[in-house]
Amino acid sequence: MKITTKIFLVFAFILCFSCEDQGLIVKCPDCTADEPIKTDLEVKMDLANFGLETQINVYEGNIEDSVLYSSFKTSGTQTTIPVTLNKKYTVTATYYIHDNYYIVIDSATPRVRYDKTQCDDPCYFVYDKSIDLRLKYTK
Repeated sequence: MKITTKIFLVFAFILCFSCEDQGLIVKCPDCTADEPIKTDLEVKMDLANFGLETQINVYEGNIEDSVLYSSFKTSGTQTTIPVTLNKKYTVTATYYIHDNYYIVIDSATPRVRYDKTQCDDPCYFVYDKSIDLRLKYTK
């Protein structure tokens, strides 16, 4: 009995604290009745403190593949990029602060999930569509 309890606790711990967003909990207001083909990738940036333009580069796949999908400058704190589902995107933000360059990298693979039970009506839910490019520390 002790082994079964330990296995259950380990499984519950892994499920609750895994780093990857698996889309287990559906946000019903974000659901759609029709299956989406594209989605907007939400990119969060830390520009509120600096008020400067930031260079954003969006790559299809890994950054090492060097397939540039989009490149633009922005001075906002959040933006969206239209992308295709089930495809990995790597995004870089280049900040120029106090004569230093800071580059932040993150990636996401937006995926869709069909759910029948969590909302009033069966619907499609897109998950793993957020990228955090906020600076954690600057010297």
